Amino acid sequence: MWTGDLWQALFLGALQGLTEFLPISSSAHLLILPWLFGWEPMGILFDVVLHSGTLLAILIYFRKEWKVFTLGILKRFRGTCSEFERNLVDSIVMGTVPAVVVALLLRGPIETYARRPLVTVVTLVLFGALLWWADFRGGKERNLTSVGIRDGLLIGLAQALALVPGTSRSGVTITVALLLGFTRSDSARYSFLLAGPIIALGALKGTQEMLVGSPEVVPHWMSVLGGVFASFLVGYFCIKYFLRFLNRGSYLPFVVYRIALAGFILAIALR
Repeated sequence: MWTGDLWQALFLGALQGLTEFLPISSSAHLLILPWLFGWEPMGILFDVVLHSGTLLAILIYFRKEWKVFTLGILKRFRGTCSEFERNLVDSIVMGTVPAVVVALLLRGPIETYARRPLVTVVTLVLFGALLWWADFRGGKERNLTSVGIRDGLLIGLAQALALVPGTSRSGVTITVALLLGFTRSDSARYSFLLAGPIIALGALKGTQEMLVGSPEVVPHWMSVLGGVFASFLVGYFCIKYFLRFLNRGSYLPFVVYRIALAGFILAIALR
């Protein structure tokens, strides 16, 4: 019955929207939870849909920043862009390049050798500890208006590590942003902006793979709509309330959660 797939799609969509932005690793959750429930994979089409939902959340929530980014690109050709527009454009472009290069060169080996429970356990703990250290040691004085090409490149190099399960794209980029002196909320804000091009390129890559081959699994259209709606809605409100939380809270709860999740996965792997 497709109604069973619909509930699965809603759950996975909500999970994607939540874990894409919180520094707790979406890959770890999307690997372990379907296995626990005994769910069959819903196919590459559904993966594309989930990422499209979170991309839509980024585009709508940060519509003002994306307007500045788009106008900055146009003004670069005219030589009339402001310093902030130029820096925002250059930093996002430079921050995107490392992840694209690594994905093109190493995606296959990483998926073959790194998608293992013990690898996920190590990365959850290791990068969780680094996030805690960065949150403790970071200057927390800079805001998004001071972002530059160097910041984009360093955070982008960190983003390339997110191909390894358990790393967390948002977690590792926030870690480097904190070490570069950005405030907690602007570290997350820049991380989410940097996610836009990567998620878009990933969705395009998934679409290309789907069109070249014949999808083995084609979910019901209601499941597709449910998945994209859930990933968008949960993703949008996750961004909103996570940034609000960071105005007064720290990243420590997410570090503790990562360690607990790693222990849970390790217990299952050794069972």
